[in-house]
Amino acid sequence: MDVRKFHNYIISEDIVKALNGLEYDIPTEVQAKVIPAALEENDLIVKAQTGSGKTAAYVIPICERTEWLENKPQALILTPTRELAVQVKEDFTNIGRFKRIKATAIYGGHQFSIEKAELKQKTHVVVGTPGRVMDHIKKGTLPLNKINCLVIDEADRMLDMGFIEQVEAIMNELPRERMTMLFSATMSDEVKSLSLNYMKDPINIDVSEADIVTADINHFIYITDEEDKFDLLTDVMIIEKPDSCIIFCSTKDRVDMVCERLNDLGYPCNKMHGGMEQKDRLSAMNRFKRGKYRYLVATDVAARGIDIENISLVINYDIPLDEENYVHRTGRTGRAGRKGKATTFVVPTQNRYLHDIEELIGFKIQEITKPAKEEVAIQKPSFDEKMNTTPKIKKMKSDQLNKDIMKLRFNGGKKKKLRATNFVGVISNLEGVKAEDIGIITIQDTLTYIEILNGKGPLVLEAMKNTMICGKQLKVTKAVDKI
Repeated sequence: MDVRKFHNYIISEDIVKALNGLEYDIPTEVQAKVIPAALEENDLIVKAQTGSGKTAAYVIPICERTEWLENKPQALILTPTRELAVQVKEDFTNIGRFKRIKATAIYGGHQFSIEKAELKQKTHVVVGTPGRVMDHIKKGTLPLNKINCLVIDEADRMLDMGFIEQVEAIMNELPRERMTMLFSATMSDEVKSLSLNYMKDPINIDVSEADIVTADINHFIYITDEEDKFDLLTDVMIIEKPDSCIIFCSTKDRVDMVCERLNDLGYPCNKMHGGMEQKDRLSAMNRFKRGKYRYLVATDVAARGIDIENISLVINYDIPLDEENYVHRTGRTGRAGRKGKATTFVVPTQNRYLHDIEELIGFKIQEITKPAKEEVAIQKPSFDEKMNTTPKIKKMKSDQLNKDIMKLRFNGGKKKKLRATNFVGVISNLEGVKAEDIGIITIQDTLTYIEILNGKGPLVLEAMKNTMICGKQLKVTKAVDKI
């Protein structure tokens, strides 16, 4: 059997259909090794780099094992950052689209009362940062008794950020009869101790490869003085003319400065760092993913686990002081078989950091000379022309999946004693509509939102204007918010 095809795994047609819509054709190495083992409910310790496809490796089997009729969370995913929590939630929504899997993201900086209300509804999967997850556990707003799967994503990053004690406290609160999957780019003694203390005969899967950095990335350094960095940055940008580029800085103040100076030059850029409001960080990331900005200036908050396609160039404006962050930063480019380029500015006094990076990645990074002013002048007109061209908005893989979905809004919810099964029963009995045409259902106190799949939205909208649910005629409209 060719296991390098998703449909050859023991997964439902609903999940295969979603994977096809997302253009997931051939499993990556980590997916090929993790999915079968996870479907057999083994505890797993997985050593895999960011960008290896590890998120889908656990999302697919969890979606397969999830029981739709169960209202309480059945899986808990712990992530080190808010951005990763939001992204993983989206992956669950997309891959579990046709199984109607409802995922909720909980994290600091997000309104607790909104999360509390969402957790009161049918929720199959909860994705969150350790601190916020612990807050909900202490306040009794996150039910744990039905959780049969725990995923610790980027365990090494949890350790770096001081979250391991919180992770252990959460593990002690969960049902003992559960499957646990731990994913980490590196395996320190502290990370290994988690597996020894909280996992049952775990299977070790190592897809970290001998080469810690992908062969699809070309690495270069420029030796420069601190005061010359910004001029070098603009020269490199003119020479390279990237369609999409992340510029990494060591501090949020440096990010603010670089972004402001680039904007002053008329370069389309946005910024992202931990000092920004969460909604602004998410907005910056989403707009950059869509291609509304060619450049994103960021701290290491954007270096881990954020999946952005088609980044052709990463510039380390400041060399990372932690050599592992070099791998995570440069791993934003050269993804999915595409070629990428990573350029680092090195001040002579920082040679020890460069040495540590080269020790880790196993090769010497090529030094190149700064662009000649004559060459920059020759390239400037074509660069300006590109800057004055409106960037082409990128399509996400999920766009194709979501194009046949309409979200409906009903003016009735929990206060009218309405349940998801009531809506499913009525809508699936409409002429031309089947149960598999009904997507995620969100029931609030006075409103209910239902996703109608497979292009059946207009039909259901029209029919439900004259169809009662539990003897009640509810006003129904197309929901304004975008799915």
